[in-house]
Amino acid sequence: MTRSLIVVLACILGMSSCTINKDVMFKTDQDYVYDTPTLDSIGKEYRLAPNDIITFQLFTNEGSLILEYTTNTIERRQQNFNMRDFTYFVDASGFVELPSIGRIHVAGLTIFEAQDMAEKMYLDEFNNPYALISVVNQRVIVFRGSGADAQVVPLVNNNVSVIEAIALAGGLSDRANASKVKLIRKVEGKQEVYLMDLSTIEGIRYANMIVQAGDILYVEPVPEIARGAMEDVAPYVTIISGLAFIYAIFARTF
Repeated sequence: MTRSLIVVLACILGMSSCTINKDVMFKTDQDYVYDTPTLDSIGKEYRLAPNDIITFQLFTNEGSLILEYTTNTIERRQQNFNMRDFTYFVDASGFVELPSIGRIHVAGLTIFEAQDMAEKMYLDEFNNPYALISVVNQRVIVFRGSGADAQVVPLVNNNVSVIEAIALAGGLSDRANASKVKLIRKVEGKQEVYLMDLSTIEGIRYANMIVQAGDILYVEPVPEIARGAMEDVAPYVTIISGLAFIYAIFARTF
């Protein structure tokens, strides 16, 4: 009976090992060749892309109303500057439809280039137009080293670094492997994967790398083989223990 139980338990361990640490994502082979990141990306301006959601505001007289808003009293501000931010969608072809002027192609333009183009297109209708454009749906996805801790981090500020994005997500989890941080980025239609080691001070050059909208920061979790095996085997051990107890009772009875 004891030998049978040992054999059954060994088989269960073998089968359950196939389900241990299945929460590990984006696995790569040992000989996988990672891409080389561009570490001097600081200061690069964001360029509008399809599926961006932008806000657009247009003022006359080179934006003099904005100055009036900042210098007037609170009561007058509410009267003179009661405006809403309307959002506009950049379609798959890179076009956005703005009031009065219709569809214009903005994909590939920086924020300042798009503002300058809009100002020129509104010249015939308004006196010295002043445009303000901002992107409201820029974000990165950060996996902190445990599947349950993943977060979508909005890029409110420009030039958000890798370490800042991780900090905004709450930092690394207890199970995180800081030596295996993968940054997945789409570059010219191709997915590139960068491997960063943030476990040593030398990794600061990667920590200061600027993230881009749509990036995925994946901190690989440390495998929990013993805990995973115990969780998988525990139900079977309970069943086997119950069967062994029943067998012992029948053996004594008969």
